[in-house]
Amino acid sequence: MSSEPHTSRFGRSFPTGQVLFQEGEPGSEMFVIQTGRVRISKVFPSGERTLAILGPGEFFGEMAILNAKPRTATATAIEDLHALVIDRRTFEAMVLGNGEIAVRMITRLARRLHSANAYIDILSRDDPRARVILGLGRAAEEYGERVDGGVRLAVSTDDLASIVGLDVATVQGVIDRMVRVRLVRPAQGDGWLLPDPEQLQAFVDVLERPNTES
Repeated sequence: MSSEPHTSRFGRSFPTGQVLFQEGEPGSEMFVIQTGRVRISKVFPSGERTLAILGPGEFFGEMAILNAKPRTATATAIEDLHALVIDRRTFEAMVLGNGEIAVRMITRLARRLHSANAYIDILSRDDPRARVILGLGRAAEEYGERVDGGVRLAVSTDDLASIVGLDVATVQGVIDRMVRVRLVRPAQGDGWLLPDPEQLQAFVDVLERPNTES
């Protein structure tokens, strides 16, 4: 969604840790991220779970505009954030006046549906190692940054644990193993470096291969 013409009029800044909206609240605005990152989370019977980490160029909060229902998740700034804040009337005018915006939104919504299906598949795995490894790979595909030596993934262990539905200790144990076999390396600053994310799927295939030895 192109944002340059609207930066000065609709741009707002939010500090790290600020909650932009809470699950269950009524909503009349959507957000387009220009800089920073946002965590989208939801409370389940087992506790709060991270649904997504969104960065520059992504939008969120649009469902409250589209269906006029309460927020289905909570949005929290996990880095200092600058975003465009767009109300329902402005959004409708933008979509009606610019077909490219409508196409981009449909494309991104379709991508989110694909992502949701991928995470459902991850959560269906019985082996916690497979969940963590596939979760890393999926997060790298969605949020990773291509750098020298691989893909850098700035997602915390807590966030990954929430995404794959496991406790932090289990997730950290699997990551430590991945570090030992050099599929994952600690990244400078925070997060991890994945030298070759495609190798993660191959590793899971080995884990899940039936043992045919008698």
